[in-house]
Amino acid sequence: MNVVFAVKQYISKMIEDSGPGMKVLLMDKETTGIVSMVYTQSEILQKEVYLFERIDSQNREIMKHLKAICFLRPTKENVDYLIQELRRPKYSIYFIYFSNVISKSDVKSLAEADEQEVVAEVQEFYGDYIAVNPHLFSLNILGCCQGRNWDPVQLSRATQGLTALLLSLKKCPMIRYQLSSETAKRLAECVKQVITKEYELFEFRRTEVPPLLLILDRCDDAITPLLNQWTYQAMVHELLGINNNRIDLSRVPGISKDLREVVLSAENDEFYANNMYLNFAEIGSNIKNLMEDFQKKKPKEQQKLESIADMKAFVENYPQFKKMSGTVSKHVTVVGELSRLVSERNLLEVSEVEQELACQNDHSSALQNVKRLLQNPKVTEFDAARLVMLYALHYERHSSNSLPGLMMDLRNKGVSEKYRKLVSTVVEYGGKRIRGSDLFSPKDAVAITKQFLKGLKGVENVYTQHQPFLHETLDHLIKGKLKENLYPYLGPSTLRDRPQDIIVFIIGGATYEEALTVYNLNRTTPGVRIVLGGTTVHNTKSQECGVLGFPGGAVVKNPPAIAGDTGSSPGPGGSHMLRNS
Repeated sequence: MNVVFAVKQYISKMIEDSGPGMKVLLMDKETTGIVSMVYTQSEILQKEVYLFERIDSQNREIMKHLKAICFLRPTKENVDYLIQELRRPKYSIYFIYFSNVISKSDVKSLAEADEQEVVAEVQEFYGDYIAVNPHLFSLNILGCCQGRNWDPVQLSRATQGLTALLLSLKKCPMIRYQLSSETAKRLAECVKQVITKEYELFEFRRTEVPPLLLILDRCDDAITPLLNQWTYQAMVHELLGINNNRIDLSRVPGISKDLREVVLSAENDEFYANNMYLNFAEIGSNIKNLMEDFQKKKPKEQQKLESIADMKAFVENYPQFKKMSGTVSKHVTVVGELSRLVSERNLLEVSEVEQELACQNDHSSALQNVKRLLQNPKVTEFDAARLVMLYALHYERHSSNSLPGLMMDLRNKGVSEKYRKLVSTVVEYGGKRIRGSDLFSPKDAVAITKQFLKGLKGVENVYTQHQPFLHETLDHLIKGKLKENLYPYLGPSTLRDRPQDIIVFIIGGATYEEALTVYNLNRTTPGVRIVLGGTTVHNTKSQECGVLGFPGGAVVKNPPAIAGDTGSSPGPGGSHMLRNS
């Protein structure tokens, strides 16, 4: 179960099916992002695709020597653009691929518009989601709900994205959902309706143990997206923001022009692939090794070119050298900026108190530490509000709750009203009354013993004590202990065996910390393959935007920073031929 591989296979198949010759790839806004996550422009150029165009671009030239590969979401808008295109075709022949199920009436409209008979085929290829990591996908939806209810447009998009994911991985799953969430139940029902209606598409080879789709709600764990992160990928997203693998560095002091925007993709950046799950201290040492490797190779490349053999060797090694040079300058810049922000915002100290708020139960110590940091001028209003939000979520019903005093401290520090309002909003969003689970106290004797022993030993790393609630949920699910009264099955059937192929979807967004949890479970649990998805991939800023649909929510103008498994797909994902002439 590898979502990057699944989408990449679709794109490769589209290009192969169009045969030899020069091609244009015609996309919409969303499919442009879907393709860019799995293929670089240079990789696609090698497959004779020389032009990339948007279907909504008004000033495209007529180029009859090119074949057109159209990869589009099946929206009314895109169908209308295609009808206009086919009435006055700009290219010699059209291969049309929709990223999801297209209605028969839309296919009929396209056939009627194709008077010049330029359409070679129309197919459904279900790459209708953003493949972030092999085991992580996103739908890039920010703010999917209005209060406690789905926004109808976003419910439809989430249903399409999730059913496309299932089709691309060739899975027809049993479905479980979080009982405490009406939105989880609603999405589960919508996915089930599509599976029932399109039953022919979901007729895959039966496995001994059926796959399982588990639908959760972000409200059940509002803590995880609020914490500072210390592994490379998660830290970059938290402090700089990752948007479809792109990092905006334009605000970095003294940044050079060619590094204003960089791409971090594990698919074609070996250093990133090897370091994305390592902690910040290890990254620093690995960057140093990378630099030393580069320095060793550099002098050889710059020696005098005295013979034809020297020149030949230089030309052969130059692309590799240039690529390494780009990798070094990119990661040195990113790590340097992370380091600057950690120091400038006093994040080591802030993070230590965040971890205490998330993982320990010592109220007086936590309160004292939060109060101390609120007095520190280096702590930004954003980080100050975050600490108070974490306190409010943990100690909401504590007998000595001191939230009014902390709110006064925020006001005295000069924290703006938009951030202060978020404290009550986050409790409304994911407080004790809403949660179907108990985030903060160990549930059983084993957990209490573990916590006691952890306290005796001391913590190996104070900045990474926290484990997302998802870890416990998946651990119980894998062991067959996830309670059916909290996570019921949709419909009468239940799994008799422990699940092997698990797809988890979090309404309201997943996080890179949860993606790391899934990565580690895939690595350490033989026979179990897990894929995680969410309406978006959160950092603290986008999580704030996500909770603003609740009473008392203010408008925080932060750019939505969005994203942008160890198994393998059993061959090309599902696809559906509609017309082939």
